[in-house]
Amino acid sequence: MPSFAFTARDPKGRTQRGIQQAGSAIDLAAQLRQRGWLVLNVQAAGDSGESGILELIDPRNWLPIRSIDVEMTLTQIAVMLRSGLTLLAALNTAGEHADRYRLRKVLRNVMERIQEGSSFSDALAQHRCFNQLTVQLVKVGEQTGNLDVVIERASEGMERSRLLKSQVITALTYPVIVLVAALGVTGFMIVGVIPKLQVFLKVMGHKLPPSTQLLLDISAWTQVNGLTTVTVTAAIIGGLMASYSLPQGRLIMDRAMLRIPLLGRIFRVAATALFARGMCIMVQSGVTVLEALRTLARLGRNRYLTTVVDNARTRVFAGGGLSESLTETKDAFMPMLGRMTAVGEAAGTLDIVLDEVATFHETLLGTLIRQLSSLVEPAIIVFVGGIVGYVYITFFLALYAAAGPTGK
Repeated sequence: MPSFAFTARDPKGRTQRGIQQAGSAIDLAAQLRQRGWLVLNVQAAGDSGESGILELIDPRNWLPIRSIDVEMTLTQIAVMLRSGLTLLAALNTAGEHADRYRLRKVLRNVMERIQEGSSFSDALAQHRCFNQLTVQLVKVGEQTGNLDVVIERASEGMERSRLLKSQVITALTYPVIVLVAALGVTGFMIVGVIPKLQVFLKVMGHKLPPSTQLLLDISAWTQVNGLTTVTVTAAIIGGLMASYSLPQGRLIMDRAMLRIPLLGRIFRVAATALFARGMCIMVQSGVTVLEALRTLARLGRNRYLTTVVDNARTRVFAGGGLSESLTETKDAFMPMLGRMTAVGEAAGTLDIVLDEVATFHETLLGTLIRQLSSLVEPAIIVFVGGIVGYVYITFFLALYAAAGPTGK
């Protein structure tokens, strides 16, 4: 039978430490509670020494906490709560099985705060890896007694949000990588290869073809004005980043992103799916519409959409309808959200309608991303092929010119 080291407080408040054999850490914790002790920590007897040092020096354990790590942890906690374990026992077990040191440290801190008298939701709110949606749902679960249900819904919400963001990022990553690679190859040909060919042709006394001369002129201009161009470009990017850090500048730029052809529609569809899914989960869990809107406004990354949600909350607080607030802005969420919300409010089935809206837009997002790929890939092939093809054609024309008669 394995041995476990424990730390606890007896009924008189004195700290008790020791090593005891038990079937598992949960069994030992249950035995200590039967004595009337407050269990602070239970771990395998050999975990605090050499293994603890190895944890600290292992670089993998200092990797940041990923969304998928939190999702798996929440799912495990929900399953254990449903099986009858106490919250502290579930947190302790989840911490023991967590892959990353930082997450184990966070869960230990959450346990300590709970033991000090803090609520579970307040303890989670102290750590950025748990978003506002999770905190709000846990708070409702504590009040209603359905903690396992809301934790599982929080995990599902995080998973859907992660998958949507991953789809958008994947759609944008491929074109950017291909474009950068093409520009890099073209730049190397213009700056590194063609000028050497020019020296060779001049020594041979051959006249350059017009296309090659044009490419050499571009190369010469790049060498003379390249530093200035890079400096001006960096200054423009820096100015845009500085403007984006200001509230008004970010509002303008976030709104402009939603108006970009095709990409703007993808951003709007993704935002609509996230909003509808978040509202659906919170309304199903018993969160009021006002609190749900407050939470979603904090979750949003697009400042313009956040402003729209804040305005909707103000209007609902004043007695207006949610659907009217969402329909007013034509360039924010997709029109279907406002129309279907009106149906849900009238029929009293807002959560069901929002679930359907979220599912529809999640499917639509996948379709739009496939359309983007089908349009972007041929365009990139034509663009990159045109640039690289022109460079190679001028290169071989120069070689043919070198083999021909001299221009003198």
